[in-house]
Amino acid sequence: MLKTYQLRNYNFTLVVLVLLLSTMGVIFINIADPSFTAKQILGIVIGLSVMVFFSLFDYNTLCKFWWVIYIVNCIVLLMVKLVGYEVNGAKRWFKIPKFGTLQPSEFAKIAMIICIAIFLEKHKDDLNRLKTLALLGVLCAIPVLLIAIETDLSTSLDLTIILLAMIFVGGLSYKIIITVIAIFVPIIWGLLYYIDHAKNVILLKDYQVNRIKTFLHPSDDLSVDGALQQKNSVMAIGSGMLNGKQWDQASVTVSDANLVSEQQTDFIFSIIGERFGFIGCIIVIAFLLLIMLQCIRIARKAKNTSGMLIATGLASMICFQSFINIAVATQMLPNTGLPLPFLSYGLSSLLSLMTGIGIVLNVGLQKRKY
Repeated sequence: MLKTYQLRNYNFTLVVLVLLLSTMGVIFINIADPSFTAKQILGIVIGLSVMVFFSLFDYNTLCKFWWVIYIVNCIVLLMVKLVGYEVNGAKRWFKIPKFGTLQPSEFAKIAMIICIAIFLEKHKDDLNRLKTLALLGVLCAIPVLLIAIETDLSTSLDLTIILLAMIFVGGLSYKIIITVIAIFVPIIWGLLYYIDHAKNVILLKDYQVNRIKTFLHPSDDLSVDGALQQKNSVMAIGSGMLNGKQWDQASVTVSDANLVSEQQTDFIFSIIGERFGFIGCIIVIAFLLLIMLQCIRIARKAKNTSGMLIATGLASMICFQSFINIAVATQMLPNTGLPLPFLSYGLSSLLSLMTGIGIVLNVGLQKRKY
């Protein structure tokens, strides 16, 4: 519900940072492919409206209906698998006439941040008990698996990392953390070995296997899906050197030669590096870092545990997605499909982020009184 707030508690710094970074995104998208510029601007206008609305909407009211949010989230994720719009064998979108597509898994991140924040608040005294952890595991696993079967492995892994960060901040015992690490590190190593050597890998699509093998053996076969794209992305970023090519009209760029497909989405960082150089990359990373730090600042001053965890969850979301996207563009990780927050083209990602920022702003408006 809407309520009266004190204007001095409104975090205008965070709003300005988001607006500036989103404006940069429009510039980069226009360089990559001008045909997407108008839709991205429309997305920013709608997103800012959504952000302002949720910044004035009491987040505690949302939290009261966390079970409703959770159930609706799972139903929508199931529906997209059953009746969603299919592209290259994956059903991740709903087709919306005159608007394009909508990707529910992006909004599922915000929904799960809210739901798990409330669960952790309710169970902060018994979080480390086996029964509580088992229930928490089931709550997290259902939407993660629904996203994975779309197939959208990168988003499901991203959501898993976000939720793990929230659970850690929520008070998970260090003994449990060390035990989990000791168990899962050998398992992950074993899975990579299995994927690298098995003739027929179960549970993963061929393109997913190819991307992992390309990451493990980057110089073996550039014809493998995503390998050449990542190589060209690294070449583009490196060719930008310190100042970039934006001011040298005589330079031939990767975007001009169309060497990186869909450069306006997952590989937007290659545009930044090539056209604006090392300086441009540092400025973008600095803006992302400042937004994340503002979220953490709000989390530290939140009046209750749920507000603190919601702000922490969004900070984690921005942090991990930024790291993964940039790591993919620089060939440090296998090729995935995660957008760079506020910069990549994608209305679903932009609107979900703006929604999250709006909720965090409301957490800041109701900060703890000293």
